[in-house]
Amino acid sequence: MNSKNKRIVLHQMWTTKSLVFMIFMLFLSAGMFAQGKKLVTGTVYDNTGTVLPGASIIETGTRNATTTDFDGKFSLEVAVGGSIEVSFIGSTTQKVEITASSSKLEVRLQNDGYQLAEVQVVSVGYGTQKKSDLTGAISTVTADNLVKGTISSTEQVLQGKVAGLNIIRPSGDPAAGATLRLRGGTSLTASNSPLIVVDGIAGVDINVVQPADIKSIDVLKDASATAIYGSRGANGVIIITTKSGTKGVSVVYSGLSSVGYVADNLDLLSANQWRGYVRQTGNMDAVDYGGNTNWQKAIEQTAISQSHTLSINSGKVDSGFRASIAYLNNEGVIKKSGLERISGNVSAYQYLGDNKDVKFDMGLFANIDKWHPIDYRIFERAYNLNPTIPVYDANGNFTSVGGNIYENPVEILTNRTVDNERHRLLGYFKTEVKFLNDFQAVANISLEHNAVAGGTYKPTYAIMEGRTEAGYAQRTYAEYTNAQGELYVNYSKVFGKHSVSALAGYSYLENIYQGFGAQRSGFVSDAFGYNNLGAGYNYRLGDVYSYKGKSNLVSFYARANYNYDGKYLLTATVRRDGSSRFGENNKWGTFPSASAAWKISNEDFMSGTKDWLGSLKLRVGYGVTGNQDGIGEYKSLSILGVGNDSYYDPVTGTWSLAYSPKQNPNPDLKWESTRQINVGIDFGLFDRITGSFEWYQKNTDDLLYTYEVPQPPYLVGTMLANVGEMSNKGVELTLNADIVRGDKFTWNANLTLGHNIQKIEKLSNPTYKTDVIYSGSLHGLAGMSGQYSQVIAEGYPVGTFWGFRNAGLDENGKIQYYNAAGNVVAESALVDADKTDLGNIQPDLTMGIGMNFTYGNFDLGITGYGMFGQKALNATNMMLNDPTRLPSYNVPDDFLGSGITSSPKYSDYWIEDASFFRLQTLSVGYTMPLGFKNSKLRMYIMGENLFVITGYKGVDPEIGLNAQDGVDQTGLAAPGIDKYNNYPRPTTISVGLNFTLNN
Repeated sequence: MNSKNKRIVLHQMWTTKSLVFMIFMLFLSAGMFAQGKKLVTGTVYDNTGTVLPGASIIETGTRNATTTDFDGKFSLEVAVGGSIEVSFIGSTTQKVEITASSSKLEVRLQNDGYQLAEVQVVSVGYGTQKKSDLTGAISTVTADNLVKGTISSTEQVLQGKVAGLNIIRPSGDPAAGATLRLRGGTSLTASNSPLIVVDGIAGVDINVVQPADIKSIDVLKDASATAIYGSRGANGVIIITTKSGTKGVSVVYSGLSSVGYVADNLDLLSANQWRGYVRQTGNMDAVDYGGNTNWQKAIEQTAISQSHTLSINSGKVDSGFRASIAYLNNEGVIKKSGLERISGNVSAYQYLGDNKDVKFDMGLFANIDKWHPIDYRIFERAYNLNPTIPVYDANGNFTSVGGNIYENPVEILTNRTVDNERHRLLGYFKTEVKFLNDFQAVANISLEHNAVAGGTYKPTYAIMEGRTEAGYAQRTYAEYTNAQGELYVNYSKVFGKHSVSALAGYSYLENIYQGFGAQRSGFVSDAFGYNNLGAGYNYRLGDVYSYKGKSNLVSFYARANYNYDGKYLLTATVRRDGSSRFGENNKWGTFPSASAAWKISNEDFMSGTKDWLGSLKLRVGYGVTGNQDGIGEYKSLSILGVGNDSYYDPVTGTWSLAYSPKQNPNPDLKWESTRQINVGIDFGLFDRITGSFEWYQKNTDDLLYTYEVPQPPYLVGTMLANVGEMSNKGVELTLNADIVRGDKFTWNANLTLGHNIQKIEKLSNPTYKTDVIYSGSLHGLAGMSGQYSQVIAEGYPVGTFWGFRNAGLDENGKIQYYNAAGNVVAESALVDADKTDLGNIQPDLTMGIGMNFTYGNFDLGITGYGMFGQKALNATNMMLNDPTRLPSYNVPDDFLGSGITSSPKYSDYWIEDASFFRLQTLSVGYTMPLGFKNSKLRMYIMGENLFVITGYKGVDPEIGLNAQDGVDQTGLAAPGIDKYNNYPRPTTISVGLNFTLNN
């Protein structure tokens, strides 16, 4: 059912001496020295063939030296028979012998992984550090290593690139975002996504930045690194640094066109197979509607997509400017779906003073998204509808079968208008001032605005299940604004073998959000669509709503770093957050951390290992962070609202709506708190391999959950409270290897592995008690209303399936089960005590892999990722494999031979191993130098999602890793349920080019 989608030798002459010709040789040697100097010219390239401006060239054993110009070219007069040494930061030094025939040289330098680690600068929050001086667990991905392709959600660029970071796209819908999880989830009800920081602005929408504008991404994993972000750092921090103006003038264009098609469909009965079944069984109730419809194909299309990005860069020694504009039209493989986006980015900086003591820096990001959300119920209809029902009737109208509970999915897509538009804006202005030699003050103000408007219209002639009035219209609008101000002071000093740096700062954040919505039905005309709600004559209570809210976060923070002799490193941070979201008794929280590192390879006793051990560093860190996302505005307060309550007014003699308590106050409400210890080792081997190994333990306390409370004394029967505990522990491995470093051929590979174990430690305390929380609602599946597939319980991870164990089919085709005693029993003999642990959605291992090859001007890139050991409930398969569905509805084509004669019941019969490995991208490119100023043109072809290796029977095993709509009906996380509404993931073939023009 699931196809397996798919890096001189020179001789030295020396004449013999002769006493007889001593005088002759003296004259000869003088003549040789007069002619022994030679002007040597050449060009210096890196291992990819890109020229290197600023590379150093020095004649060996002399002070005769020069540097390459902007085009990587140099000229130097050198003695014949001597040599030159060519070097560049981050590359190995190359020695070139000079002969009489040496003229135009081409020198290709290879990357030096250890040296790169020493000089690479990493964002650590409110500043940067050299990678070699880090004490916390931080992974860095540069622009060259980001995932390329038809990227509609910026999170995708990190897929498989960071050990411990899982990025799961819930569907193939271009308008759908991705789910990010770093080292497991830490909350039951709050967001488990990392905090996003863009150019120092925390808490922004990651999609405000386009992939082409990204310079690097730093992922802060452990609490010693994330504690500087306090009550927002428990789930990790992703820091995005965007490109800025650099010296010179350049124009860069990138364009891509792609064709996408559905990678895999469910194998259901065709019309002819359905008819064969009817003939074989002689079913007299069967109705053949005369059509031959593949309903999945009927709602699909070949997707034609394109993206274009143009950027302009200009810079001098003391200033820089960069602007970019991008257009994306990512068509979906389901009709009417897709995403259209136009984006812009402008950034500039200016230094003032002879010593660059003052710097002004500004940035502006903006984009507009337009998309047409589709009703995901069309997939349920496409799976269920009888294949003999035609899409259109004899009159060319959409077919509607009386009494059929499933609407025509093509009609839904065609006749119903759903328009959404999102505007994102992020702007910041930063000032940096150096004073008193060792100090620097930084002030930063920013504003982020995000607004979404939506409109829906179902025309008067639409076939609408469950509605008698003609026409339906809805308008929605939501917006939020984040205004932030930061002021902090840096201090740094080096004295002798000691290096000290510190910062202290203040932050203020204000968030304002508001929105409204209205709907109406009963329209006489379709002329105005959703633009005139007043034209609808049916209005019901609840058809209009609006809201507005505000929250504030005030913070003080500090960090200190100490480095002794480049061997021993210490870091300490503390942040104190005060939030209006917190309860009256817990307005402020303190989040400390400490970490240390020992550069073992810099010790004298390690000098004998330099030939094979280039670097070795041991790190250890501990910190406390928080998660306040689970506390909405005003959640600690008593709230009144209008519901179904009413009162009788004796004066007027009428009943009126009444306000009544809707929420109990909780003055003790606070953030969820995570304590984490991390031990890491960074290493470099054989001048070819670099990597890191991490072990961590995370314990989260004060988990938020809405508990039942008695009435009285409480006015409302539920209370949001901090009670539970959860743990995550695991290991991570990151490897990078230069397997081949040749002048023409290079081969680089990278590997990330992650293993995490999650467990609920506690759910109750003396005040708030619950033994188990049921989640994973099966609501919407026939005969399973009110049933749940998962439990959240002490000793188990989130996403644990809980139910009956199957014992296969009996001789009559009915599914048998094991009871608690291990005996085989019929379904009728089962009791709740027979339910047990059926596995969980948490993967045992996550993996990312990448390989890059270059041969001359050609390049080949491969990326892939996988998850292994997780289980998923194939609820789609469970409901389709029901013998009572035939002949009215469709079934899988292998159902007829399955022998199943009983209606499905939730059990592990329908739980599958969802392990998979996906070939994410495969690209082949050719780079053509344009012969001036390092300008070049690269052309490439790329395939995405070419195949998947899996045993899972559903449409896509990765789709099954997410809860339907993110949560079940209880509002709790319920991952791993594949329930009908799965937008298929496309396979995409793209051609593109990148053009760089330098002046």
